[in-house]
Amino acid sequence: MASAKYWVWLAAQERLSVAEKAALLRAYGDPEAVFFAPKGELSRVEQLRESSMEELEKHDLRRANEILGACEEQGLRIICQQDSGYPARLKNIYAPPLVLYAKGKLCELDEEAAIAVIGTRKASPYGLGMARKLSEGIIRCGGVVLSGLGSGIDGEAAKAALAADGLCVGVLGTAHEAADGWLVREVAKWGLLLSEHAPGTVSQNHFFRTRNRISSGLSVGVVVVEAPETSGALLFASEAVEQGKDIFSVPGEVGAPNSVGTIQLIREGATPVTCGWDVMREFVGRFPDKVRRPQEQTQEKPLVSRAAETLRKAPEGAGRQEKSVDKASQQAYIDWKEQLSALSADQLKIIAAIEKNSSHIDDIVEETGLGAAKVLAQLTVLEIKGIIRREAGRRIALKITKK
Repeated sequence: MASAKYWVWLAAQERLSVAEKAALLRAYGDPEAVFFAPKGELSRVEQLRESSMEELEKHDLRRANEILGACEEQGLRIICQQDSGYPARLKNIYAPPLVLYAKGKLCELDEEAAIAVIGTRKASPYGLGMARKLSEGIIRCGGVVLSGLGSGIDGEAAKAALAADGLCVGVLGTAHEAADGWLVREVAKWGLLLSEHAPGTVSQNHFFRTRNRISSGLSVGVVVVEAPETSGALLFASEAVEQGKDIFSVPGEVGAPNSVGTIQLIREGATPVTCGWDVMREFVGRFPDKVRRPQEQTQEKPLVSRAAETLRKAPEGAGRQEKSVDKASQQAYIDWKEQLSALSADQLKIIAAIEKNSSHIDDIVEETGLGAAKVLAQLTVLEIKGIIRREAGRRIALKITKK
């Protein structure tokens, strides 16, 4: 098999079109054979332009070697089309990436019921809530959540998947080093982060459009949660239809701008869904050992979330404070000093990040740098202790007075 270096070399030929690269592989079998083709022989590939042939015949491996070095520094794994770990689903799409750059937990995605949960960046509270509900439900039913990790629906779905201790696969529209933020870091830590763009690649606007073919290609189904009439989520869904994927859509409020696209998809044949099981029940036959109703999963193999594990390890007596919490809810505040000594360093950091009135969970995660899963777990403990309360809009307020 060809060395990964030559796959990286061919993939990094930015002046060559997708069609030219595909034609070269059909003609020569692998990039190493292309690299060592005698001078002038590449001209027999009809689709290859003369300028492209001249570029290839420079036999310049400097960029490929730079990429290999950057991958080692960044902890990225290189998955080539020839590798056994390359998803077979991707090989069947238009213009499959020659190389994938991966960080996180590699898995056999072809054996997973992977669902892309997508929607508008300008999501409504209803849309964000449905993204969380659907994503968590997909995880509880044995699925995997695919996300572009953008703001709005995509990001909310990824956060919910992580909070439910599920596998989230993030597909980037940039090189790894160009994608930053706590959500990207959390997905790389607990899930899998993929990009077709090599380290050092300058980002282009069209990368986010072409990324959709990968996200859809890796999935068995696509759920559109909210989509205005001109939403990119509809373009994603259209590409998924061309790939033969199952399309699901969340019914929204009639007349609401963010519901125009989802209602139209239902008219065109998308399956309306309101929970994770509505989606996953369609894949029981394909994945009988993994997909099941949530209650069945709980009976046969209980899910122990990171939040539950944190509660299990909480100080003795923490789980017996329910009555005192109920009583505390009738009081405006509880004494700060009495609670301080019983809190961990992470819990104190979370409390310090909460503003006087209230703070959004996302802001707390970003301010503390602890990661979504840990913050959600610790907030559960703090709520049981009666120190914080949850408010509408995913906001957290203190039930204690800072002095």
